[in-house]
Amino acid sequence: MMQSVQLSIGDGQYAAVVREALTRSCAWHVEPVDRPDLSQHSVLVLDEPSFGRLPLPLSNPERVVLITCHDLQETQFLARAWDAGIVSIVSKEDSLSTVLLAIMAAALRIEKEHTSETGEITHIISSESASIAPLHRPYGQKRCKTP
Repeated sequence: MMQSVQLSIGDGQYAAVVREALTRSCAWHVEPVDRPDLSQHSVLVLDEPSFGRLPLPLSNPERVVLITCHDLQETQFLARAWDAGIVSIVSKEDSLSTVLLAIMAAALRIEKEHTSETGEITHIISSESASIAPLHRPYGQKRCKTP
């Protein structure tokens, strides 16, 4: 299944870098938007102004990745994001791989939520018991030497 990402970042150059990295790394459908559509089943990658335009409370805050400017004076903004339930907050100064990991984590949270809603089985539990000890020991027993 192709993951969908709505990218609402005012800095066009930074948005292009994130979009390029997403399309290069995986099968992602990246849609640049001015206003995110909350009814879509997708990850929302937002900057501070885009987040400020969202109606609160958010129904699925775990799918939002908030990209902030690294400014420690914005504690009220970060408190608002925390209160809204946002769990993925990264800075524009963070490495691109960190931003991509945050987006992938949000996508996994969406998939987990969607799978539990539809009742699909995500894994199969074997009825066979697992062996704790290895079946074959290639080396003899190890003994601890004491002085």
